[in-house]
Amino acid sequence: MSDNNDNFEELVLKESIVGAAGLNSNHLQIGIRGDPSLRETTFDRKRYNSPADDVIDALQENLLDLMLNRSTYRIYVGFNSGEIRTHSVFDPLRQEIHTAEKMADREYVERQFPAVSYDDKIQQMRELYAALRGGDIYKKLPDYWQNILNKRSANWQPMKADELEPIISTFKTLRDMQQYYLRNVTLCIVQGLVSMQFNCDGTQIINAENYKKFLEENLP
Repeated sequence: MSDNNDNFEELVLKESIVGAAGLNSNHLQIGIRGDPSLRETTFDRKRYNSPADDVIDALQENLLDLMLNRSTYRIYVGFNSGEIRTHSVFDPLRQEIHTAEKMADREYVERQFPAVSYDDKIQQMRELYAALRGGDIYKKLPDYWQNILNKRSANWQPMKADELEPIISTFKTLRDMQQYYLRNVTLCIVQGLVSMQFNCDGTQIINAENYKKFLEENLP
């Protein structure tokens, strides 16, 4: 039984595309293919400005502040719709939804998101994991599942603060690409990942530390 549990733990920790510590691979990035109709009609679809494009400079600046200096640990930016979803370390089980126009407003960001240093935010995440491990329900899990979750929470490494600006500062450039422009992006400092979808098909999941290299190798 012990050998079976060990094999189960190993499979759960390694078989997903993205594990607790990031990409379960030594590769620069992983691509997941999506709806082929998007790829086949790329050149037929006209590029329009969205509400996010109209405020992109202020939006980039505020998104960087959000991730560096405020309670948000995860953002999703839907550039075509102007929808922005945020997750806070103070309310981690829920997401908030905002418009790009509002998120470009400095006063709105200051009202909506409490200021927290980057180091304190990381510490809050570690304390959240510790609180989960100390709960009664957690202790009811089979030993092998506790081992899996303990390893996940012990091994995760947050995104480095200096990796954020080089990523967020490229959003405008990627939106300005004519055919293969950026449609949406998810940035999560818990796993150090960037998930991007362009105007073709599928999703690109990239290690934050290799983001610059990914752009150099894959984009014109």
